[in-house]
Amino acid sequence: MEHTIGLAEKQRLIREAITAMQHSYSPYSHFCVGAALLAKNGTVYHGCNIENAAYTPTICAERTAFFKAVSEGVTEFAAICVVGGKDGILEQYAPPCGVCRQVMMEFCDPETFQIILAVDETDYTEYLLKEMLPLGFGPGNLEK
Repeated sequence: MEHTIGLAEKQRLIREAITAMQHSYSPYSHFCVGAALLAKNGTVYHGCNIENAAYTPTICAERTAFFKAVSEGVTEFAAICVVGGKDGILEQYAPPCGVCRQVMMEFCDPETFQIILAVDETDYTEYLLKEMLPLGFGPGNLEK
């Protein structure tokens, strides 16, 4: 079942991602990121980046949102909005890193899953997962 994201829903996700960014724990990079992940059941899961002094244990906002949802038994998603900026100031788009794109590939249909990158409710752009991760490796690659 394809989930179409309307303008009002996009704007809601943008607002929720900006709110999620306020919880960012980024004392090292000072680059705050927030994500709002829309499940196909209509629930929105929030995530922020959480840094660590050892760097490797740091987790991105996108993965925080996905892991919260999956830990609650939700594995079908329609869209995600990602916002971010130095010291929480939104001036440019903050695209997902490669690891986050790979996590999206695990749970999302690359043909329909929407990724919204935003500065605010009027300044945003959208991509399908297949555009951000062409030739992505996912569960289908392991089927016989």
